Amino acid sequence: MEVLHHPGKCSSRHPCAVTIGAYDGVHTGHRLVIDRVRRVASEQGLDSAVVTFDRHPASVVRPGSAPKLLTDLDQKLELLAETGVDYVLLVHFDETRSKESAEEFVREVLVGCLDAKAVVVGHDFHFGRDRQGSVPMLQDMGAVLGFDVTGLRLFSGGLDRDPISSTRIRKLLADGAVGEAASLLGRPHQVRGVVAHGDKRGRLLGFPTANVSLPDEIAVPADGVYAGWYRRPDGLRHPAAISLGRRPTFYRESGMQLLECYLLDFEGDLYDEAARVDFVAHLRAQARFESAQALIDQMGRDVVTTRRVLGTQKD
Repeated sequence: MEVLHHPGKCSSRHPCAVTIGAYDGVHTGHRLVIDRVRRVASEQGLDSAVVTFDRHPASVVRPGSAPKLLTDLDQKLELLAETGVDYVLLVHFDETRSKESAEEFVREVLVGCLDAKAVVVGHDFHFGRDRQGSVPMLQDMGAVLGFDVTGLRLFSGGLDRDPISSTRIRKLLADGAVGEAASLLGRPHQVRGVVAHGDKRGRLLGFPTANVSLPDEIAVPADGVYAGWYRRPDGLRHPAAISLGRRPTFYRESGMQLLECYLLDFEGDLYDEAARVDFVAHLRAQARFESAQALIDQMGRDVVTTRRVLGTQKD
């Protein structure tokens, strides 16, 4: 996959079949759209391309209510590369771009950069200033500029009639339903951050944890205890009991939200390394315990449950 940039080097080598969107999460619905783009490209002798943005457009258009992100930019590009698409055209989105008309975007980006001959989007897709761009508008422009347009119905994923969407996945995460979110994402929800120095309370309790500092804009599940995987920069992954919350046993008033990972059967220094944390299953809600020993006993049970859920029981 080749990453093109607009403004900048944005010209494909051949005409393209194209889809457009924020593609936050690159979930199973997104992948079905991209599969259709690649199929159309193959049938018509075109290259395939995804047009997306270097930040969520809502962070510019309505920053006070912009959604938390399911993927940072690096992860989004990694996931798009897995689809087998030929190009990703990464468009810089700023206030000037937000005021651009849909017609300008089509001429400048779809036709000017990618020589689009086919465009595939969701049937309710909107873009451009005041969301004036739509499938009928694209079809009218395509008739003049020489590209076909397909508006796809959104996919439900077979769980119910609601379509798969990034918004739906964020709601599941907010409810702690990481298993259901994974079924729509096609993988466990992953967050990325750097291991920071903490107060070493976990070590004193016998469960030393990696405290992963996360960017504010990234979506995290509801406070609770989870089973999951901790991935190190060398690619190795370790089973982990994960606590996300404000440590109510030690802080009577709401403290700072912390992501703490206890790596099973691991000893070593993780400070300052880049971590990737996969949430596989919700084990329990956060709770306040009457004593440190009661918390220690529960953490021991959490580790046993984590082993069972992840299939990593000790012999």
